[in-house]
Amino acid sequence: MPDLLKAEGTPAVRHRPRAATALAAVPTGAPVSQVWAALGTAGVLRDLYDLYDHDDHDDRGGGTAAAPDPARLADLIGAVDARGDNGVTLSVLVQTASALPVLAACAPEKGPVRQALDAALSGTSTVALAATDSAAAGSDLAGLGTEVAIGPDGLLVTGGKRWITTACGADWLLVLARHRPGRHFTSFTWVLVPARAPGVRVRPADTDLLTGSATGHVELDGVRLPADHIVGRPGRGMAVFAQHMGTERLAGALWAVALTSRVLADTKERLTRRHFDGRPLWQHDAVRQRYAACLVQVRQLRALCESLGERVARRQDLAAAALLKSAAGLVADPVLAACAQLQGADGFGRGGAQRIRGEAGVLGIGGGVTELVLAAVADNADTVLTELRS
Repeated sequence: MPDLLKAEGTPAVRHRPRAATALAAVPTGAPVSQVWAALGTAGVLRDLYDLYDHDDHDDRGGGTAAAPDPARLADLIGAVDARGDNGVTLSVLVQTASALPVLAACAPEKGPVRQALDAALSGTSTVALAATDSAAAGSDLAGLGTEVAIGPDGLLVTGGKRWITTACGADWLLVLARHRPGRHFTSFTWVLVPARAPGVRVRPADTDLLTGSATGHVELDGVRLPADHIVGRPGRGMAVFAQHMGTERLAGALWAVALTSRVLADTKERLTRRHFDGRPLWQHDAVRQRYAACLVQVRQLRALCESLGERVARRQDLAAAALLKSAAGLVADPVLAACAQLQGADGFGRGGAQRIRGEAGVLGIGGGVTELVLAAVADNADTVLTELRS
């Protein structure tokens, strides 16, 4: 993981991350497709994962699954975040931490699911994870209304998805749909939908935030597909999603560290340039104390990522993932709010902390609202207390 607030010009403690090298030639402001292609061409996306054989109890009876290496994931997110386009970072994060692991967990040796996975890993195509539904609140996946009818002649997908990251630029939509009524977790299935298939309509989300994420709303009007576009076993959709949810939460916490570190560095530079009462703002004790408190919070979050990263990525420890997700939500907004105030009027300018704070609000919502995830932490209070006292 990149050193916190490394000063410009300071010699690197270790080699430059491959992701940063891969992105060095990508122009500022490039769309996510270009960033994704550069990462794939350099082998960064494929090397992010340890591929291992499934046992007989997997979701499709053999093949490979992806467990991201936490250090490589941190390097990747840090390198993309350093470009300063939060929308592009969000898109890369969701694809690497959610869409690709789900595809890898379910891809057979050949067929469209394997083709989509291989193309995404090589950077030649992008995948949008389409879970949040038009028929239910974002946190109520069991209430989704998108349906897939599985018949002898193939699949029929009908419904709608809202606030889907990468939707407006994706080649594939990884759609979570119900194949039978009810809220039981076995009622849901993943379907791989070509973004240009007849019946698919995508419109941009009405927002000025995170524009680089290509976020949009998706309508699925009687989309007909061959049976091999089912991703994994019917009825295993929610289980597979839950299995890999921790990876996205780890990635979100890593992004919170990278983002707040970047804004803190920018804020410190601004404070050294601006003067009050004949001396730089940075030299005033009240300013330094508030800034230092933010440093402590971010450093604590990074330590939590380092201590729990392996448990989340390798052991799919959802309780540890809930701790990380909650911590990211509790740290990011207060730190960015402090930076926004310390930047004063400059914080409202282009690239200022006020806008960044608005975009970073996704860290407290995406992948689970902080308050709901805290409930999961409370459910595991005894385990956490035992670990704290061991």
